[in-house]
Amino acid sequence: MAFLDKNYWTERYSYGKTGWDIGFASPPLVQYLDQIKNKEIQVLIPGAGSGYEAAYGWKSGFHNLQLLDLSYEPLERFKSLNPSFPLDHIHHEDFFLHTGKYDLILEQTFFCALDPGLRVDYAKKMKELLSPGGKIAGVWFDREFDFEGPPFGGKSEEYRFLFEKYFEVHTFAPCYNSIPERLGSEVFMILENSKI
Repeated sequence: MAFLDKNYWTERYSYGKTGWDIGFASPPLVQYLDQIKNKEIQVLIPGAGSGYEAAYGWKSGFHNLQLLDLSYEPLERFKSLNPSFPLDHIHHEDFFLHTGKYDLILEQTFFCALDPGLRVDYAKKMKELLSPGGKIAGVWFDREFDFEGPPFGGKSEEYRFLFEKYFEVHTFAPCYNSIPERLGSEVFMILENSKI
């Protein structure tokens, strides 16, 4: 969908039309990061938006953490609120053009913001960006919406069918620590880049 470009997202941020923005780091991702002992790993947060998870990760000692967004608006806000975060770890670019190798990619409302026609491309690009043994961890909506997205919904069976082609599925379960508004409508997944 051509309209889901940087201008579309910048306008949404500029006018405060950011229903996906919960105002703090997502509890499932906070709990996941808290369990990681090796904080030297390379981490990417694509579609980072306001970057709450990036700020939390940075303050928790993950200093090889990069955030990326197609819109400059939330990145500028992030910079002003997190002046100690290195500027060269902030990427204003298209996820599909990004290069690098990561041990962990965090998923939080990025997948559901993409045109569903890009879901195979998303999986392929994630695999390309992950180091061997690297993981994607995060939450995906496990529900359909009764309006034209974004956000775009989907079902867990659909995700399993897609991701099993590219990754080893380590965790695939209803998300028990979603925010109250999303409880019962999210699935938590950990996918490992260990398939050839």
